[in-house]
Amino acid sequence: MIVVNNLISFEIDNNKRVIERVLWLDKNNDIGYFIDIYSNGLPYPKRLNEIEENMKNGTVSIETSDPFIKTLSEYSIPENHVTIRNKAWEIIEDIVKLEPTIFNPSERRKMIYQICESKKVHESTVLRYLKKYWQRGKTKQALLPDYYMCGGKGKEKEVGEAKRGRPRKNALLFGQGINIDDGIKKIFKTAINRYYYTSSQKTLTLTYELMLKEYFSKEIKIEDNKEIPVINAISDIPTFTQFKYWFEKERNLKKEISMRKSAKHYEQKHRAILGNSTIEALGPGSLYQIDATVGDIYLVSRLNRQWIIGRPVIYSIIDTFSRMVVGIYIGLEGPSWAGAMMALNNAATSKVEFCREYGIEIDEEEWPVNYLPETILADRGELEGSNIETLINTFHIRVQNTPPYRPDWKGIIESHFMVINTRTKPILPGTVDFNTRERGDKDYRLDAKLDIYQFTQVIIKCILHHNNHHFLKNYNREEMMIEDDIEPIPIKLWNWGIANRSGKLRYVPEDIVKLNLMPTGSATITAQGIRFNGMLYACKQALKEKWFETARNKGTWKISSISFDPRQMDYIYIRDDNGLTYEKCFLLENQQRYKNKTIDEVNYLLEYEKLQNKKYLEQKIQTKIDLISEIEHIVEEAQQQSIEENHVGSKKKRLKNIRENRRLEKVLQREQEAFELDKGEVKEDSRVVSINQTVEEENDNDNGLSLLLKKQKEALKKIYE
Repeated sequence: MIVVNNLISFEIDNNKRVIERVLWLDKNNDIGYFIDIYSNGLPYPKRLNEIEENMKNGTVSIETSDPFIKTLSEYSIPENHVTIRNKAWEIIEDIVKLEPTIFNPSERRKMIYQICESKKVHESTVLRYLKKYWQRGKTKQALLPDYYMCGGKGKEKEVGEAKRGRPRKNALLFGQGINIDDGIKKIFKTAINRYYYTSSQKTLTLTYELMLKEYFSKEIKIEDNKEIPVINAISDIPTFTQFKYWFEKERNLKKEISMRKSAKHYEQKHRAILGNSTIEALGPGSLYQIDATVGDIYLVSRLNRQWIIGRPVIYSIIDTFSRMVVGIYIGLEGPSWAGAMMALNNAATSKVEFCREYGIEIDEEEWPVNYLPETILADRGELEGSNIETLINTFHIRVQNTPPYRPDWKGIIESHFMVINTRTKPILPGTVDFNTRERGDKDYRLDAKLDIYQFTQVIIKCILHHNNHHFLKNYNREEMMIEDDIEPIPIKLWNWGIANRSGKLRYVPEDIVKLNLMPTGSATITAQGIRFNGMLYACKQALKEKWFETARNKGTWKISSISFDPRQMDYIYIRDDNGLTYEKCFLLENQQRYKNKTIDEVNYLLEYEKLQNKKYLEQKIQTKIDLISEIEHIVEEAQQQSIEENHVGSKKKRLKNIRENRRLEKVLQREQEAFELDKGEVKEDSRVVSINQTVEEENDNDNGLSLLLKKQKEALKKIYE
């Protein structure tokens, strides 16, 4: 339907179109007045039925966008523009209301003549105002001046002979200067990229000076045998003001900050902030954010409160939808998988039991969180790699990692650390204070009084206050939350989300969570036991199914589904394929040297033994070489003795008397091996001689051994003869 102020587009020859504005309609007489919004013509009549017919066949259409509609508020219009508009409106205000009489050319001329007489204006002025009023929508704002179209805003001026810009002072002395043409602009761009957009962070002034040295010096002077460029005359070089003007005009802030500092610095501190984290979460458990920080406090040991043990590591997990703290870990494990593992386990643990371990009694309603999420958002580190894969595959949890040095992608958890510091630092002893310590001040580390147990109590109290009482000022509540009058307090947002946005949280028994959080590895079934990382284990299933006997008789085989806690290697766990059941394996008794050891200690021991073996290897080889040499020397000596005695005999004779030779050798061997106590020298005058014993018998006894040896030699001689 055609109405007043519609823009009608008419197709004419050569695929050109004319846009006309509807000024007045008389549908009973099938006539209307129109005006071309871009021509210098006046209103003219047209038949409405012809326009409607052409609209049906597609040659005429209604334009939906009006190029002259202004959205300016009255307060934003400059005062001089308002004065010009009001003056024009006063001239035509009385006659533009006389429709359709004013559209009649003869009547319109009479009206304009009367205005020219009364207002003392020219006829062309009145016509210009009328056309502007009709073409631009028949509103008072149509009469505003078009000063915004004046000048060449955003357009570069053509370079000519005349010097552009403000004339120089003292031009007779220093010349008029030069215009900046395309060639010089190219030099500007090259110099800025070469000197300014670099990590050396040169100033713009130094960049300008280096550019003059490189591109605006033709001569060279010699000083102290060094070539020094001579800058062109000041009238032939661009000024710093010109250089800075073109720099600001084409300045790229993103490139400047990224190149002079780093891309990470730009993304973290200078990029546009257009969203918030809450829109990423559909409800409780949809997205957990996890991160770690080193606490700004020094703690003491529970064994001896005089020992300062340094600063604790705080792991925290927050539900993005409700801002509820769902899991924490406070310990001495540096930001690592071990700390993240403890925090994730805490998220799936009953908080009533957890708080009771630290002497704090709470009701289930105060911290009703013991669930795993649908998605975990972390930075690149602890949750990147093979450690988290078991949890992902078993419970179908997605893990998203932010880019390096982008804590702003985890703004909620980062803000939470700041809140904890703000609440605890002013009242805890031993907190870190980098700004106020001066020479002679007491070392704040000596003020440490809390141990890790007490500090954990403090953090639990802070979390309970945050979850149940902290009013989130910047939380954007949804329309349904406002209708239900839900205050932006984490526990209330959590409970509302459970009632209205449930389905994302997942309950898993604590032992199963621990099983799937622990690192995994592979073990080998051997005859000696289940060998894992150089240690031997056994389990009930292995003994029942006789794994070790099978391995001894049929060969070893591997098991890839082993879970273990690297902090305690007394046990390992064989996971079933479903990841929900397991078999516990115990360290064998002959492996007690590994008992109560961490995997790092075990690996150190094994590596130490390997090192010792390598160190002894050279000595071991040398001792073997020495042994071989000594044996060869003995053999060589025996061969030499055989040659010297030069025994010649048949093979038959040598083999014939082996038994007799053995008997004689045995007699000799026994004589040498016989025990004799008190081998001290026996004095001649102390010997006891029987009165019945003759001197001959005595001599015979003394020579018995000599006789035996003589007999043996004679026997051996007969053999070789």
